[in-house]
Amino acid sequence: MSKNAIISDNPLLKASGLPPFGEIKAEHVVPAFNQLLAELDQELATLEADLEPTWSRLVEPLEKLTERLSWSWGVVNHLMGVKNSSELRQAYETVQPQVVQFSTKLSQSQPIYNAFKALRASDTWTTLEEAQQRIVEAAIRDAELSGVGLQGKAKERFNAIQMELAELSTKFSNHLLDATNAFSMTLTTPEEIDGLPASLLNLAAQAARAAGEENATPENGPWRITLDVPSYAPFMQHSTRRDLREKMYRAFISRASSGELDNNPLIERILELRQELAELLGFKTYAELSLASKMAPSVQAVESLLEQMRRASYDAAVKELEELKVFAASKKAPEANDLQHWDISFWAERQREEKFAFTAEELRPYFPLPQVLDGLFGLVQRLFGVTVTPADKQQAPVWHEDVRYFQIANETGHPIAYFYLDPYSRPEEKRGGAWMDICINRSKVTDNEVTTTRLPVAYLVCNQTPPIGEQPSLMTFYEVETLFHEFGHGLHHMLTKVDYAAAAGINNVEWDAIELPSQFMENWCYDRPTLFGMAKHYETGEPLPEHYYQKLLAAKNYMSGSATLRQIHFSSLDIELHHRYRQDSGETPKDVRDRLAKTTTVLPPLPEDSFLCAFGHIFSGGYAAGYYSYKWAEVLSADAFSAFEEAGLDNEQAIKATGKRYRDTVLALGGSKHPMEVFKSFRGREPSTEPLLRHNGLIAAA
Repeated sequence: MSKNAIISDNPLLKASGLPPFGEIKAEHVVPAFNQLLAELDQELATLEADLEPTWSRLVEPLEKLTERLSWSWGVVNHLMGVKNSSELRQAYETVQPQVVQFSTKLSQSQPIYNAFKALRASDTWTTLEEAQQRIVEAAIRDAELSGVGLQGKAKERFNAIQMELAELSTKFSNHLLDATNAFSMTLTTPEEIDGLPASLLNLAAQAARAAGEENATPENGPWRITLDVPSYAPFMQHSTRRDLREKMYRAFISRASSGELDNNPLIERILELRQELAELLGFKTYAELSLASKMAPSVQAVESLLEQMRRASYDAAVKELEELKVFAASKKAPEANDLQHWDISFWAERQREEKFAFTAEELRPYFPLPQVLDGLFGLVQRLFGVTVTPADKQQAPVWHEDVRYFQIANETGHPIAYFYLDPYSRPEEKRGGAWMDICINRSKVTDNEVTTTRLPVAYLVCNQTPPIGEQPSLMTFYEVETLFHEFGHGLHHMLTKVDYAAAAGINNVEWDAIELPSQFMENWCYDRPTLFGMAKHYETGEPLPEHYYQKLLAAKNYMSGSATLRQIHFSSLDIELHHRYRQDSGETPKDVRDRLAKTTTVLPPLPEDSFLCAFGHIFSGGYAAGYYSYKWAEVLSADAFSAFEEAGLDNEQAIKATGKRYRDTVLALGGSKHPMEVFKSFRGREPSTEPLLRHNGLIAAA
């Protein structure tokens, strides 16, 4: 095949419709992006030279341009997650810098930014729909947060800070990784491994072999315990050796806090640069910059939510610790009166086993995937009036034979959306975790003067146990919750009624509101009709025994005060460091943490505790001054679910009416309105924290 033939027939340049997965190969990536980016660069220059500040001459051509990039890049990103290979990875790494460079150029384009501002100031502004106005506003805001308005030295400084912050964040996470890997503890006697489960002994023997002990076995050791969470967490939960737990704990909390891998100076520098970046863009603090593109209206609003949650969970956490001491004493534990950090996991696990007396494995036979899907699809029909049916395999090329393709239809039977489901784990080529991603956005499309609605398509990806022989995929309850969670994201993308791609579904929805529809769906896993509708033994068909249901309900809130308080501690610390902390205040970031710990922990941190040096979420992930988002969205989703509780979960008419209202607001409006407006249009008021606290067992049900 000639070189030109590869390019002209390149399946990655198809640019619309379902991706032809059967034809795409790793060798297509580099030629496709060399050609695509050169063409887009040319298109951008042409567009910049001839801009008119109108919807049809600015937003539409710009959307066409960005959609070509997001279609092709989206396919490659998707395959990186579900069909990874060394060839694909190499191709990806080759083109990624050029893709990022083009995106930066686009986001800092002065002519496009000026045209958006002119459109907002023009006479035609008031004729645009609310969704169109939100798209224009977001484009202006994002350009400004990308430094488009800066000139000369200020712009150079902005780009230099961005570059240095990217390097520091990589260095931070490398230090943490290296420090985590630098410590290990080798056990050699039966006494030292007392209490450890077989799965951990397998892992520990494997780690010992990897470190050169080639004869290590799970039965005879030696066993190597590391600070990596899959090794560290079960050790802390199950080891009966208090002295060894203490040794592991002290090593864990001091990671990356001294010597060559010390993250303390990086933390100081990152906070200093973020503050400077915020000031360059005209914000007082980095927290205010972070909130400029989020739902929370102000730092004060975030802090008042955190304080409300803190007050509700603090006493519960104190009580949980007291109960744990009593439990340890009942087991004649010498440490009962003086429980330390390294005792908590161990005794909490013993208490949990005794209180609820069931394991995750026992429930699997009651949750075969085909039945769980029937239950899930039955629920969305009950709530939202839509039907989900398998769609003909022929119309959708798939990347693996286990992938299914489904159609969603409205009340009159018309298709309104489609989705792929890739449920099983394939460790050799698929990354862990579960996610929903966009394959195609809903939008109005005009071809040869004919306008049609392009239907949305989603990717739903999970990582559960594949079927074995004749036996279907049997799910843990946690995997059931995960599937419901991702399907919630999917519904947000698929049931949108917005006809402009940039605000359809999850697009243009603020970061701290995006988890509302997904967390909302998880609540239904505990709903009696939903659960009993799908939980039947895969061989006998017998329903889940009632005592398991009661245990599931009881275990749901085990230690929830402590878990909530822990999240509040992290969130408050994140906001304090990005809003009030200053280098010249005489306090170090560690001092700030110790000060906040007085009201957000029940066991104060040890003097050498250097948790911040391992807080990757805010120093090397996307959560800087945004860690609170987890709780913010949980408040919204619990309150949304409580609308159904108030209507009466066993009142079919009321459930249908509430479901329709939820579908017409939360799911239909996507990013076309501010999330607070969307929420109020569903709930008739602003969100309340009461339902979340009630669902977590932190206040009594009224």
